[in-house]
Amino acid sequence: MGSFRRGLIAGLAVLPGTAWAEMCTQLRPGWDGTPATQVTEALGLFTSPLVLFLLAALGVAVAFRHAMGTALVALLWSFFISYLILPDQSGLRAAAVEEGCIASPTLFIALSAAICTVAVIYTFRREKRL
Repeated sequence: MGSFRRGLIAGLAVLPGTAWAEMCTQLRPGWDGTPATQVTEALGLFTSPLVLFLLAALGVAVAFRHAMGTALVALLWSFFISYLILPDQSGLRAAAVEEGCIASPTLFIALSAAICTVAVIYTFRREKRL
């Protein structure tokens, strides 16, 4: 009986329901029904207001070669990434991923880590030797 219920639930989970369609219109208002990819998810996250602010703050810190400012912005960036990967207690994000209106943020996380790593290494101050 257990395998029958799992199969039935898995079969029902594939069918789009009104609750899922409502959820996708709430999370992604402009979603046209095409499945989201990691590239579109990364582009969407990189154009969000908070990430644009973090990019601008990181740009200012790198322009002034301020190592502590760059480290602080990288820390703020890691808080945002932690928010993205924390489990959702309501299950809306998991349902949105199954529906296809939200994709995995793996590419965004990898690019963000690369940007922050390069910025921190660039602003790292070395001792001047005599």
